[in-house]
Amino acid sequence: MSDYTVVNPATGQTLASYPTATDAEVEAALAAADAAYRGWGRSSSPAERAELLRAVARLHRERRDELAAIIVREMGKPIEAALGEVDFAADITDYNADHIDQITADQPLTIDGDGTAVIRRSPLGVLLGIMPWNFPYYQVARFAAPNLAIGNTILLKHAPQCPESAAAIAAIYAEAGFPAGAYADLRLTNEQAAAVIADRRVQGVSVTGSERAGAAVAEVAGRHLKKVALELGGSDPFILLSTDDLDATVQAAVDARLDNTGQSCNAAKRFIVVDDLYEAFLEKFAAGMAAATLGDPFAEDTVLGPLSSLAAAERLEQQVDAALGQGATRVVGGDRDGAFFPATVLTGVTSEMDAYREEFFGPVGVVYRVAGEDEAVEVANATSFGLGSYVFTTDADQAARVADKIEAGMVYVNLVLADEPALPFGGVKRSGTGREMGLLAADEFVNKKLIRIGA
Repeated sequence: MSDYTVVNPATGQTLASYPTATDAEVEAALAAADAAYRGWGRSSSPAERAELLRAVARLHRERRDELAAIIVREMGKPIEAALGEVDFAADITDYNADHIDQITADQPLTIDGDGTAVIRRSPLGVLLGIMPWNFPYYQVARFAAPNLAIGNTILLKHAPQCPESAAAIAAIYAEAGFPAGAYADLRLTNEQAAAVIADRRVQGVSVTGSERAGAAVAEVAGRHLKKVALELGGSDPFILLSTDDLDATVQAAVDARLDNTGQSCNAAKRFIVVDDLYEAFLEKFAAGMAAATLGDPFAEDTVLGPLSSLAAAERLEQQVDAALGQGATRVVGGDRDGAFFPATVLTGVTSEMDAYREEFFGPVGVVYRVAGEDEAVEVANATSFGLGSYVFTTDADQAARVADKIEAGMVYVNLVLADEPALPFGGVKRSGTGREMGLLAADEFVNKKLIRIGA
């Protein structure tokens, strides 16, 4: 069986399999991408590239129903979330088109000597993107759009369970009018991906995935002196210090945990609650989690679809069972049913347990009781991850103070699910390096060339 196989996680049915690329196909793609960079990438104007990106965004919107249905089948995303993801991918693409003048503008420098100096941003060349299954369109858009805006060309290795969404994206870029080689989908083996990274024509690689995948790719990239951007796992804290609307805060907590059936890198996963709010929060949070509709991902009222695969559900079950075996308490939850995993709440997790350090990639929330602000920050930072974080408080000074202390790439205060194209996305520690989205995204793989001219 091919590694690139569509298995509907809701039914377990194998729907289609696709062959991996031949070495000849890989070489042809590399040659075309390099030629596109040396021609189109270097000579096209920002306005021309912006027009192509707008066409990509338009085609996403025109095909949103078709695109959404593909990923429901591939990885089980509930249909309403799938439609929203297609829309967000279009928004990100439009953002880069709309801001292309800022992305590509010269940056004048103030100098002591006579003459002028500027930083000029120019493309690096061919880039490899290695993308995950959890957001098949959004992840690609936030990598491809800013890099195509700058004039880089893209080779895309999507997750093996997402061959049809990957092909649909490639078809959109071609139909939008991007030249041959500017964007190509490649069904690579891991060995082929390593060879592509090593190839002299490839200038960088961006990975969204697990710590293990990121470390493996970074090792190859480092050996060949290639720039690498990594967006890896997260175990984001949700800190509750005070609130004037506990019901709304609890709903935010539930929404932040269950987004994408709990399979978001920057989902809130650890809920750190001050002592005087702990009991009330736990009761309401457990009830909200238990009420989440689990079922057919094509049904409009489904909140939780299946996890992305049977293997993913089995791994999550093993983690929960290990936590219970080490002394944690399950407040709500139940038995796994194939790839379907019920929303689960754990308490009593201590620093001696594996669960204290692990990422639960599914609808499992762990609730911690703390004495106050200082302990909340200590628990929040007691992880090797540092992607996102959430702080709820009615005290503006406290919000600013805690936000400064949290070791994470992103802090959201009194709101969740507030990502947007203008906001940079990325983390620190073992959550990765670099930023995607916003104006910072196009600075990851760009030559910031100094041009100094005398009087």
